[in-house]
Amino acid sequence: MAGLRRRVTAVLVASQILGGLGVATGIALAAVLAKQVSGDEALSGLAPTATVAGTALLSVPLAALMTARGRRPGLVLAYLIGALGAGVVVLAAAVGSFPLLLVGMAGFGAASSANLQARFAAADLAEPQRRARAISNVVWATTIGAVLGPNIAAPAGRSVAGLGIPAAAGPFLWAAGVFLVSAVMVQVLLRPDPLLTARALAPEEEKSAGARSIRAGFAAVAASPRARLALVTVAVSHTAMVSIMSMTPVDLGRHGASIDLIGLVISGHIAGMYAFSPVMGRLSDRLGRLSVIGLAVGLLACAALLAGTAGGNHGQTAAGLFVLGLGWSAGLVSGSALLTDSVPQAARAAAQGLSDLTMNTAAGVGGAAAGLVVATASYAWLNLAAACLLLPLAALTLFSRRPAIR
Repeated sequence: MAGLRRRVTAVLVASQILGGLGVATGIALAAVLAKQVSGDEALSGLAPTATVAGTALLSVPLAALMTARGRRPGLVLAYLIGALGAGVVVLAAAVGSFPLLLVGMAGFGAASSANLQARFAAADLAEPQRRARAISNVVWATTIGAVLGPNIAAPAGRSVAGLGIPAAAGPFLWAAGVFLVSAVMVQVLLRPDPLLTARALAPEEEKSAGARSIRAGFAAVAASPRARLALVTVAVSHTAMVSIMSMTPVDLGRHGASIDLIGLVISGHIAGMYAFSPVMGRLSDRLGRLSVIGLAVGLLACAALLAGTAGGNHGQTAAGLFVLGLGWSAGLVSGSALLTDSVPQAARAAAQGLSDLTMNTAAGVGGAAAGLVVATASYAWLNLAAACLLLPLAALTLFSRRPAIR
């Protein structure tokens, strides 16, 4: 079993590196590209929002596919849809169609769904006392591609200069190729399927088909207060992160930052998201899931304070975005582990799909509102609004009982 865990983890780590590279390369300039194509800054937040919406809309169908056939078919399909979406974004930029751009960004979001679901694939075969670390190791693997991605956005843009394609669309062309490679890697190497293997090893009472349905997964979450807290944790953490991060490039541009500087700031943010996830995993396994959820609330609040009061201080904005990434990591790792702990094995794939649906739907609403808030008020007000989202999560965590789950 130990050898199987290592083999599955190695494949997931490699696919995460590539998937993170593709997603980060494109998303770094999504808001900038949307502003160029639409000609309206108020609409710039809709591009990352469409990506989040696509991730959310695909979460349940992909969960249903994984529930029925295992992790591998779901991950492969998600990467293929992401590659198609990236190609549509390039076409939309070339012809100047904003509605087509949003359609492409929604398809592009499928690759994010694959990256998110991979963390649960890592937990399928993990021992309960090491589950958060297993999740965090795969999340960490995204660091390499995700940090590199924004920094190659400028070269990717220059590579399409002679093709009649806007420079901001170049990263999406590169992302399409990366997602195709990821799909092939998962299809060929992720064998045996970790979810199907975990089911084969589960007790007999957990092997019924009815216990594996989407409805059963949703019912399992509804019946568990800890599972509901886990959903709130990942939803609030992701919404606060997406809302602030998606509009930071626009705010930096207003204060004279170049594309290269914007790329560096986003790279620092993504490093905070992924590079320290093993630390969050170890803390979650040692101190308990609820303690790390509390840490996430504190970090996200500090991030909103730093970024919201930075003004033209690019260094302070960069610091705020780094802390924002740390808070997201703490919330995602602890919330994902808590959710997996709190539902029966047979219902986990469906419950995990519901988790991604919830977090990305909430973040989609937040991202859409973020552009309007910045256009009508300011980036500072956006950060204040994001901080207010943390209050319900803080209250739920404080008043939750803390036995058993570690």
